[in-house]
Amino acid sequence: MHKNEVIERLNDIFRDVFGDDSITVNEATTSDDIEDWDSIEHINLIGAVEDEFGLRFRMREVSGMKNVGEMIDIICERGTK
Repeated sequence: MHKNEVIERLNDIFRDVFGDDSITVNEATTSDDIEDWDSIEHINLIGAVEDEFGLRFRMREVSGMKNVGEMIDIICERGTK
């Protein structure tokens, strides 16, 4: 799976989860960059990403992600959809 495809799909997920069509993520995006990204929305986001890409993140992956780029790398390695 190519990073550009993953980013495009993640943009749709982020816009849906946060209810903001102006969101555009990139590899450097963090929770500090999105106003409503709190712990509850993080859980919703992880679930939506897992469903979209047909994978389940490991707990250490979720807690260790520093930015969207790390999420993209995991999806590229393990995503099945």
